[in-house]
Amino acid sequence: MSQHGREQHWDLVVVGAGPAGSAAALGALHQRPGSKVLLLDRADFPRDKVCGDGVAPHALDVLETVGVTGLLDDWPVAPRLRISVVGAPGVPVVEEAMSRPAQVVPRAVLDERLVRAAVERGAVLRRARVRDVLQDGAGVGVVLSDGEVVRGRIAVGADGAHSEVRRALGPAVVPPQRRGTTAIAVRAYAPVLPQHEGVQVLAFSEDTDRPSYAWSFPVGDGRANVGFGQLVDSRSSAGTAPTRARLLERLEELLPGTTAGAEQVAGHPLPLSTGRSGVWSVGRVLLAGDAASLVNPVTGEGIYYAVLSGVLAGRAALGGGRYDRMLGEALVGHLRHTDLAARLVRSDRLLHAALRASARDTGVFDDVADIGLARGRLTSRVVRGMGRALLAG
Repeated sequence: MSQHGREQHWDLVVVGAGPAGSAAALGALHQRPGSKVLLLDRADFPRDKVCGDGVAPHALDVLETVGVTGLLDDWPVAPRLRISVVGAPGVPVVEEAMSRPAQVVPRAVLDERLVRAAVERGAVLRRARVRDVLQDGAGVGVVLSDGEVVRGRIAVGADGAHSEVRRALGPAVVPPQRRGTTAIAVRAYAPVLPQHEGVQVLAFSEDTDRPSYAWSFPVGDGRANVGFGQLVDSRSSAGTAPTRARLLERLEELLPGTTAGAEQVAGHPLPLSTGRSGVWSVGRVLLAGDAASLVNPVTGEGIYYAVLSGVLAGRAALGGGRYDRMLGEALVGHLRHTDLAARLVRSDRLLHAALRASARDTGVFDDVADIGLARGRLTSRVVRGMGRALLAG
């Protein structure tokens, strides 16, 4: 038997070693220490990944449940959040300190630390490209690009928006572009503007399909993660994806100066979550993170969902419960609220009311932020605040 375990039968094979995949390995090894867990990824770590890089503290809370603590203790927080609607007279620019500050951590750093934590707990990391996934009575065969078949009792597909694992499952899993809407975003790193230092900035537009916005998130090393994401309705014949150049133009229009000196410019699709329960497992194969279309439809945030779904998938794979049930209990209520919120922000009137209510009440602001970052809901406080703002005009 080779050092790669070509003839070894694994308890769990995880395809994709990003936050969802590494979290799945961590969840499995916490559920059953000493288990044989294989992590497959087509890239070496550290490696870049297109993302807004925002890490909500809620994701770190989930990691603590599987014994991973202090992962980002050396990384600065971005304590404030600023939200505006560019070109909307009379609508306030809302800026407050977040009740639980988030961090902006490049994926090259975050993913490498998560992979290292999984390997330190016993996972085996191997570079390989997956071509197919086959199920039979004995388990799952993960077919690699060179024809080798890696055998596992259970497999987790955590291989992103273009998931080969999801594709291999066929019609049992509805592709996200057929279930609703998709977004596309461009991201770059650029010198942080002085007025954006320490502030996560979101700028909505009056004349763009929403939910969509420009952003500038300070990394803490003199740079900012900057970008623009736009909704593309795949059910519409007009839903043609904008070019990377056009997305950068929109970023500069909404946040002037942010593209100066931009580097590492890259685009990426976002399979947005809907308000319906998803198909997250088929037989012995579970899907997590972007592969399961777990992306916040208001903000495009996905790291919290990736970590949560990954941990639950790993636990379920090694006897910790039924994955669909656990994930549904954790997220479906929240996803219904984010789906509603995504519909609300398409209305100028309702978006403006939400910002006016947030400017008047920090509690409303915190609830609104939590909808976009983690597990928040449209609370009665948010609804009452928006109602008062609407009545006040």
